[in-house]
Amino acid sequence: MPQRFRSHWGHGLTGAWVLVAAVATALDLGIVSLLERQVQAIFFEIRGAIAPPSEVVILAIDETSLAQQEFYQNDPDRYPYLEPIQSWPWQRSAYAQVIDKLMAAGARSVSLDIIFSAPSSYGEADDQRFAQSLQQYAERVVLAAEYSEVETPQGFTTQLTLPLPLLQTGADQVGSINFLVEPDGKIHRFGNQFSTELIQNSPADEAEIYREWAATTPTFADATLQAAGVEYLPPEGNSIFFYGPSQTFEHIPFWYVLDPANWETTLQSGEYFRDKIVLIGSTAAVHQDFHAAPFSKSWLYAQPMAGVEIHANAIASLLQGRSLSEALPQAPLRGLVLLIGLAGAGWLLSRPRQPAMRWVWAMGLAIAWGSVSYVTFTYGQLILPTAIPVGAIALSGFSQLMASSVKEQQRKQHLRDTLKQYATSPIVQEIISQQDDLQDLLQERQEALFGKVLNSRYKIVKVLGSGGFSETYIAEDMKRSGSAPCVVKQLRIASDNLDTLKLARRLFATEAETLERLGQHNQIPSFLDSFEEDQEFYLVQEFVAGHPLSNELTSRIPLPESKVIVMLHDLLRVLEFVHSQGVIHRDLKPSNVIRRKPDNRLVLIDFGVAKKITTQMADVERNTKFTVAVGTPGYMPNEQSAGRPHFNSDIYALGMMAIEALSGQPPHLLNHNGMTGEVIWRNQAPQVSSEFADVLTKMVCYDFTQRYASVQQVREALEQLPIVLNSIVVTAQMGDSPTAAFEQEETAIFEQEGTAVFDQGSTAMLPEDLQQSASTDVTQTENTALLPENQTY
Repeated sequence: MPQRFRSHWGHGLTGAWVLVAAVATALDLGIVSLLERQVQAIFFEIRGAIAPPSEVVILAIDETSLAQQEFYQNDPDRYPYLEPIQSWPWQRSAYAQVIDKLMAAGARSVSLDIIFSAPSSYGEADDQRFAQSLQQYAERVVLAAEYSEVETPQGFTTQLTLPLPLLQTGADQVGSINFLVEPDGKIHRFGNQFSTELIQNSPADEAEIYREWAATTPTFADATLQAAGVEYLPPEGNSIFFYGPSQTFEHIPFWYVLDPANWETTLQSGEYFRDKIVLIGSTAAVHQDFHAAPFSKSWLYAQPMAGVEIHANAIASLLQGRSLSEALPQAPLRGLVLLIGLAGAGWLLSRPRQPAMRWVWAMGLAIAWGSVSYVTFTYGQLILPTAIPVGAIALSGFSQLMASSVKEQQRKQHLRDTLKQYATSPIVQEIISQQDDLQDLLQERQEALFGKVLNSRYKIVKVLGSGGFSETYIAEDMKRSGSAPCVVKQLRIASDNLDTLKLARRLFATEAETLERLGQHNQIPSFLDSFEEDQEFYLVQEFVAGHPLSNELTSRIPLPESKVIVMLHDLLRVLEFVHSQGVIHRDLKPSNVIRRKPDNRLVLIDFGVAKKITTQMADVERNTKFTVAVGTPGYMPNEQSAGRPHFNSDIYALGMMAIEALSGQPPHLLNHNGMTGEVIWRNQAPQVSSEFADVLTKMVCYDFTQRYASVQQVREALEQLPIVLNSIVVTAQMGDSPTAAFEQEETAIFEQEGTAVFDQGSTAMLPEDLQQSASTDVTQTENTALLPENQTY
């Protein structure tokens, strides 16, 4: 996956969601209708039930009304008024009696949600009795008609089922009870939408028939309000305003009207029905006249809604002018508005830099859009696109979050892979120690390299250290059985360019020759081998058993002056040899000096070959006469920092090491003169003699032209120093050839290995001839020691 695409695929997904949402809305796809209707149902349920108009009541054919047949069958003489409802289907005379009583009580209209398409099973007299009541109150009673699908020889077709001709008193007194079921499986719109969809989706000849039926047969709600004499404005929308779940409208059991006691008491001799629009329909489970609608068959409202209750909601919506309408009726217009709105939301989501904040913003925008839609829906009876835009915003925010998370994981993995390569570096180990999820990197790196054989000869047994330019291992030479371990250094060349590799190969060969010359000195690790493998360069040198000089300075306790002078003499001899080979070390510091275990001599390591090769390649590529600065801050003089080291740059570093030993303060903590740039250190080491302090001050002079020009000049200056020994411990080699000899008459008392303790008052000099003998008389021994934890290279 291209890097540019990985960086912006979150924005690409956001654009895709916006485009998909806008196109789907503009095309008015079924999934859009399904989701939007589901949201509308949720809005109803969040709003909760509200009081319906008191004019609309339901006379329910419920379980209690059906159960009255048992009372009649057990005692007909006691309950003669229950005779018309002694068994289902009831006698139509029962409906006639109820209509008569309701109309006499002052009801505005009576609508029966029952299909009377076949003759009564109780005979023609029953139909005649019912027809008589219908004729008497013809303009105030509504019967039900139904569009039903029937099978014909030509296939299935839709037919309008009307009441018996005997029962029809006029076209306006019949209303269709059908509702359109939406993609979410629920009823949302008025009954007239059923005939509209039927006409639109039928062949022309059939559509014409359906159009005639729709013109002559109003909906059940329209017919009811016409029968009640209610004048109402045509609805602005085509969706029903649902008032609440089942039982929101008041239910009166059908048998109460027939029962004299209930009629007189509960129904106040019929006064209850005065000016009421009465709907008669079944709410009994046995009749299965139940449908899905808002406030039904949902998580909050599991009970389905009876058909007569849906009619009550439709009638009440028209009665109070509470129909719901689309704020943007045209689907293409809705798509365009969504495209603009969602594009703006996507732009807002791209503003926060933190992935979590983008998700928070997305949730905020989605909630805001949903809240506006809810308020508009509930209080303004306007339907705004909600599910699709809210979903698109949420998906855009999630995509942004996931894209940022993936990008962050890739960044972390890249960092992890990079740190793993340098897991043995002290700086990297400090980083790892502060991150719980990186704790295993060092172990993984060790396990990956342990036992690896380089050049079919050197078997890695331990990762010793790592830096930005190289990694160092302790290895066994498999071709030299029983030999001491050696140090293998891998040089990192951060390039796979062929020209760069050729240049690196040439520089590597040159530096290997230099190390071979330097390794001839007793206090520089011997050079053993060099090789290239898989376009990686390796150097093999002698392993020096001991500890770094930095271990002796970690306590930050100032060392005696004479011990520091001996340290300087020991290192100056090595440095003089290095300079004689035309080499500037450039990274002298305590951690690059090893106190060799067998003889306590100081060994100079890490000549920065990897750094030199890398920086020389950079110099060649930039075609500049300056070099890249290589060194350690605090020990590196200003000219070296500027990329122009001199031989006396190493003298500066050695002087800073001596000052650190005398003061107990690392170089970076020492102050500098703001005008001259000189190091201010004497106040940190007041015990140092002025003569020695003058030598050190000149060694670390800011201006390299004022510094000692060569190691020989430093040694000559040190040889002129008188040293008063106050029970000073001076490091020495125990044997016939000491590393430092003193002109004195006192006898040294040897109290511990490697040290000589001198009485007070004796004066010693460090003549050059004795120093020369120290460098030649010390016996070298082959190092076969084990590898204690504190050994470093």
